[in-house]
Amino acid sequence: MTRRDELAANLAAVEERIASACADAGRQRDEITLIVVTKTYPHSDAELLRDLGVTDIGENRHPEAESKVTDGLRLHFVGGLQTNKAGAVTRYADVVQSVDRPKLARSLSRGAEAAGREVECLVQVDFQEGADAGRAGVAPDGILALADEIASLGALTLRGLMTVAPLGADPRPVFDRLMELSADLRRQHPGATVVSAGMSDDFEHAVAAGATHLRVGRSVLGERPPAR
Repeated sequence: MTRRDELAANLAAVEERIASACADAGRQRDEITLIVVTKTYPHSDAELLRDLGVTDIGENRHPEAESKVTDGLRLHFVGGLQTNKAGAVTRYADVVQSVDRPKLARSLSRGAEAAGREVECLVQVDFQEGADAGRAGVAPDGILALADEIASLGALTLRGLMTVAPLGADPRPVFDRLMELSADLRRQHPGATVVSAGMSDDFEHAVAAGATHLRVGRSVLGERPPAR
């Protein structure tokens, strides 16, 4: 089996899962954008995915993300981002899903303006509690202030919210809460309609909750090689 055949088979299986989840939730497939997270995989995989009909890919590290820029694919930066790398990321990313603090938003704005680009941004929401709280994302009560900051900055467009369900937790209440927070946000920022949630193991629950974007890697690309 060629790599193209492998990806095509995996992608078809994921599409079947999405279609089934949509049917169960009474939703249409075209309400949902599939983002294939290509981290650690070669640029050639991104090209094959594009040829198979994928429109969006996700990456979580610079400069690997820059190496995956591919004609015909929108690139979402989905990982934690250091402020000093923000300017570089705005030169190629179409969407930064992991905005979690005002300082980062301001750095992204400066970088996008310098590059002459418009970059879409999502507020990453943190649902961790206890010692892990605040590791990635803003707490729910900080969403609106950060959203206001993003919306006020040049070259950035506020598009919505993103979260990663806490490891080992039932994702369903997390995704339901994210949808409630999205509704609150849209009352102040009507254009912030994106809800990015759900990965390989839990995206059916995200579809049921109402997510608009799914970030799926392993189920399409296969198991990642162990880190060395």
